[in-house]
Amino acid sequence: METQHFRYRESDGVAEIRLDRPDKLNALTFASYRELTDTFRALDARAGVRSVVLTGTGKAFCSGGDVDDIIGALLKYDAAELNEFTRLTCDLIQAIRELEKPVVAALNGTTCGAGAVMAAAADVRIAAESAKIAFLFVKVGLSGADMGAAWLLPRIVGLGHATELLMTGKFIDARRAEQIGLYNRVVPAEQLEAEAWALARELAAGPAFGLRVTKRMLNAEAALTLPQAMQQEGWVQATCMEHSDFQEGFAAAIAKRPPRFAGASAPMQAPRAALSKARSEDPTPPQQGA
Repeated sequence: METQHFRYRESDGVAEIRLDRPDKLNALTFASYRELTDTFRALDARAGVRSVVLTGTGKAFCSGGDVDDIIGALLKYDAAELNEFTRLTCDLIQAIRELEKPVVAALNGTTCGAGAVMAAAADVRIAAESAKIAFLFVKVGLSGADMGAAWLLPRIVGLGHATELLMTGKFIDARRAEQIGLYNRVVPAEQLEAEAWALARELAAGPAFGLRVTKRMLNAEAALTLPQAMQQEGWVQATCMEHSDFQEGFAAAIAKRPPRFAGASAPMQAPRAALSKARSEDPTPPQQGA
C-alpha cells in the first residue's frame, strides 16, 4: 500500500501507520485526513493485515489540524464548507472504529486536538512518559464534542473525567492519563515501539474472526439494553463456535501448545492450559444456593 502523507509498512501481520511531519508536530492536513480515512477503510479488506499500530515521529503523536493548511482556511469557509470539513474529520474516527481489526495507538509525545480523538478511537493506547494529552477544542472557542470525543471518552474514562477533559481542554500528563484509564500503560520512550509492536503481533496471532466480532460488539452494545446484548452475544458466540478457530483453540489447549489460528503468520505467544486443568484449578468457590 503506497501512501503520500504518512509512512506505511507491514510486518508479521501488523500494519504501521506513522504520522511523519515532526517539524509540524505531525499536524493533519485536508489531504492527510482523506488519506488516513481511505487507508483505514482499505485495511478492513487487506487479508494480510490482522492488527494496526498508529504512531508518530518526533516529539508529538499528533497536534491536531495544521494551523496554516486547515485553521486559516476554516475562517473563510461558509456554513456548507464548514459542515463538509467536520464530516471529513468525523469520517476518520468512524473509519478507525469500524475497522474490525485491533488498533494499537503508540503515543510517542504530545497528543492533542484531533490527535487526542484519534488516540481515543484506537482500541488500546500505549504511551511514552512524555505523551501529555489534551482535548483542547474549547480552548479555541469550539465544543468539546468534536469528532466523536463525547461518545468515545466517557466510555473509556467515565463521565466525570470525560466532562473535565472536554470542558477544560487542559493537558494532563501521561501518569494522570494512565491513572484515569485513558492510557492502558505508560512506558519509557525507548521502549514504546517494542511494547506496541509486541502487543500488535500478539493480536495479529489471535483469532481474527473472534477479534472482529469482539470489536463489532464493543461498538454496538453501547446502544443495546442488557437483554438485547445477551441475545446478540449469545448469537455471535454460537457463530464463533462453528469457526475453525474454536476447534484449533480447543485442540491447542488440550495439547498445551500455542494455537495457530486461521491465517495467522505465527502461533499465539502464550500457550493456554488444558480446559479441564483450568477448571480443576479454579479457586472460585461455588455460590451457596446456586
